[in-house]
Amino acid sequence: GVFMYNHLQQKVRNAEALAQKYKQQQEALSAQLQVVYEHRSRLERSLQKERGEHKKTKEDFLVYKLEAQEALNKEKQDSMNRYGALSSQHKILKNQHEDVKKQLLDLQLQHNSLKLEHRKTLETHSQKYAQLQQEKDSEVTNLQDTVFKLREESKLLRKAHQEVHTQLLNAQAQMEEFRQLKEALQKMPSFK
Repeated sequence: GVFMYNHLQQKVRNAEALAQKYKQQQEALSAQLQVVYEHRSRLERSLQKERGEHKKTKEDFLVYKLEAQEALNKEKQDSMNRYGALSSQHKILKNQHEDVKKQLLDLQLQHNSLKLEHRKTLETHSQKYAQLQQEKDSEVTNLQDTVFKLREESKLLRKAHQEVHTQLLNAQAQMEEFRQLKEALQKMPSFK
């Protein structure tokens, strides 16, 4: 009986020790579970917050997407309008370019014609100028000959004029002598 009692006492102590061990494990697990619950609670709150932010972000994104789509459509419409205007302007400029090209071709033809005409006129003028220069040189030569002859004639006329003047002075002197002689004769009584 004592042996059995000791044996049972030992089992009780072992059971108590085991129970104490299990109790400690349970407390440790409870503490860990509490930490896990708190962590889970924090995670749930964080998840709820993330969901709220995600929802707000999604709504903001939808608004942004809508606004961006509207802006894109507006820009697309503006681009189409600008493209239409540029296309019309391009057609106008292309037509103007063709007109200017045609005008340039006409002007080039006219320029070539005028160049040929100018060359012919220049040749004609050159010939006329050469002819006039030749006539002028000939006329200058004739005028020089005429001037030379006139100078010679002028010399001769001056010489003749000098001679006539000398003769006139001589005649006047003779007349004066005749007058004096006549007066002298008239004063003589025998002449009367």
